[in-house]
Amino acid sequence: MLFSSIEFLCGFLPLTLLIYYLLPWRQARNRFLLLMSLGFYGWGEPLHLLIMLACIAANYAFGLLVDKFKGSSLIKPVLAAMLLFNLGLLGVFKYAAFITANINAALGLSLPVWQTALPIGISFFTFQGMSYVIDVYRGEAKVRKNLLDVGLYVSFFPQLIAGPIVRYNTVAEEIDGRRENWRDFASGIDLLLIGLGKKVILANNFAVAADKIFDAGGYEEISVGAAWLGAVAYTLQIYFDFGGYSDMAIGLGRMFGFHFLPNFNYPYIAGSVTDFWRRWHISLSSWFRDYVYIPLGGNRKGQGRMVLNLLAVWLLTGLWHGANWTFVAWGLYYFCFLVFEKLTGLAKILPKLPVISNLLVLLIVIIGWVLFRAADISSAVAYLGAMFGVFGNPAVDETFIFQLSENKVLLVIAALAATPVIPWLQRKLPRLTGNMAVGLLRDCFLLLVLLVVLASLAKGSYNPFIYFNF
Repeated sequence: MLFSSIEFLCGFLPLTLLIYYLLPWRQARNRFLLLMSLGFYGWGEPLHLLIMLACIAANYAFGLLVDKFKGSSLIKPVLAAMLLFNLGLLGVFKYAAFITANINAALGLSLPVWQTALPIGISFFTFQGMSYVIDVYRGEAKVRKNLLDVGLYVSFFPQLIAGPIVRYNTVAEEIDGRRENWRDFASGIDLLLIGLGKKVILANNFAVAADKIFDAGGYEEISVGAAWLGAVAYTLQIYFDFGGYSDMAIGLGRMFGFHFLPNFNYPYIAGSVTDFWRRWHISLSSWFRDYVYIPLGGNRKGQGRMVLNLLAVWLLTGLWHGANWTFVAWGLYYFCFLVFEKLTGLAKILPKLPVISNLLVLLIVIIGWVLFRAADISSAVAYLGAMFGVFGNPAVDETFIFQLSENKVLLVIAALAATPVIPWLQRKLPRLTGNMAVGLLRDCFLLLVLLVVLASLAKGSYNPFIYFNF
């Protein structure tokens, strides 16, 4: 079930909210949220629900064992077993076919390649399961004695299938101690509508343009302009798709009293690649920083060790996104830039050169998204070749003219929405018009967004989420 679907917006969400707020006790509300979250996941993946339930039960048990054996010689075997279980789930369902196919290709074997549908959100709920156990081990949160509490944390439907990755220590106290209020509920509705607008109005339309250009093939013949337009369209699609989903998830969490941390902070205005990764998919970046990079030694053991630690993090980051060499190459691509910035000090120098540094970083990011989007490495190289005209590509063609004409208004809107222009206006306008006028204008705008979204969904337009694949 998608957040941006008629079934969710007009059925599941209103029903869940109605019953949730009619229940008088915290425990009853928690159990009801767990039940609805399991139903939300099982709606589209009834068999894969068993995998998530196994993940919940196993990490609940590991949490109890870690709490019991903390400080003893058994703690390391318990932690190793926890990692083996969670990473094993990912290995079997996400990477087994990739590994087998590459072994066959490298050694000339014919080992059977096990093909199975990827459980939606497996990368997210396994990481949250590991977060729970590790946070208990570190003493950053208390162990949960009740299996159903761990189940709610892992399966809570707003962040279940496409993030953000919610760290256990962030919401541990809110499982029992949250206090719902109208202010949070209203801000949650605002975020939900903003996220819906980003997803349905912007991302879905940019997806059509990007798919038309990327999937057409024949990169030796398309124009330079069309290649760049496709890359820019995908750059905007993936931001508003995932950023919109994160806004919706955070907003839905607030409507039930939970406060998730922001997952995006205008990444396309970053002044360095390091800054970009402080702003993009913040929950994933911070997860790898705190659970991989720092435990490996971070930058505390010299430059050589720092480089190796970053290499490990970015190989894992690439693989986390998918079982394809394009994702591995994408992770190494960013590893190279990040290491270069750290070793040369450019991460501190570039932000002092506004506009120039912003455009340079944006160019790096757009090229990176081509690698991320391509079906394989050779396709990525060919597409990048078309962008830079290495095949003698024409400057423009009919595809470029048509797609630019179809999307020119959305490109302007997206350029504004990807920068902090609107928050700046929200701070300035009350001085000119008063808070009431600004509030009325905002409410009218969000109502318009909702109407446009519902009309688009009723029409049955293109509507998948990119990060469901990861």
